Amino acid sequence: MKAWSVEDQPREKYLRLGGQKLTDAELLAIVLGNGSVGQSALSLAKTLLIACDNDLQKLFELSIEKLMDFKGVGKVKAIKIKASLDFGYRLLHVNATVPLSLSSSGAAFSILKPVLIGLTYEEFWVLYLDNSNVLIERSLLGKGGFTATVVDIRLVLQQAIRWGATAMIVAHNHPTGNLKPSHSDKALTQKLKEAAKVLDIKLLDHIIVGKNEYFSFADQNLL
Repeated sequence: MKAWSVEDQPREKYLRLGGQKLTDAELLAIVLGNGSVGQSALSLAKTLLIACDNDLQKLFELSIEKLMDFKGVGKVKAIKIKASLDFGYRLLHVNATVPLSLSSSGAAFSILKPVLIGLTYEEFWVLYLDNSNVLIERSLLGKGGFTATVVDIRLVLQQAIRWGATAMIVAHNHPTGNLKPSHSDKALTQKLKEAAKVLDIKLLDHIIVGKNEYFSFADQNLL
């Protein structure tokens, strides 16, 4: 059999061993398909990962334009990289839709990670729960800039009534990674708690999502 080229070695290894046995660089090389003059796809993949401190989260956060700054990465390759990482996050999103009891901030964070981590702007999400704290619905109810998210409290409660929720967990992200709640975060939490109480709906937590960590108002006794 003709020897596999450097370009094809990760693919051949994938066929023999499966994806779990490949390194991040080898998997990324398969996504790239080919390298450029003087460097293989594997070499290019390693260059990209080293530039991101071998942190896939940092690679995920790079824009298409930033990826194209690397020699050998054109628009097509940049789109392939972004699409493959987005597809992986979508898989996490699908797995997170399985009904489960959100009995801890960590459980809620597992639901929120796929939709909030990696964004360069703020989003506000609400997890609506039943009497057993089982997830009924997850809703995106606000988008904002880097500093603030506009939240319509009436809409939050309207959706709670629509889904028959008896409890909810609200969440938003801080694109900077700073997990410290702002004065407006604290004020919003209190307003939501008081408004929900009128409808016999419990606000169980407000979670702030950073780079790959989170802050829980409930865990810090701020509710």
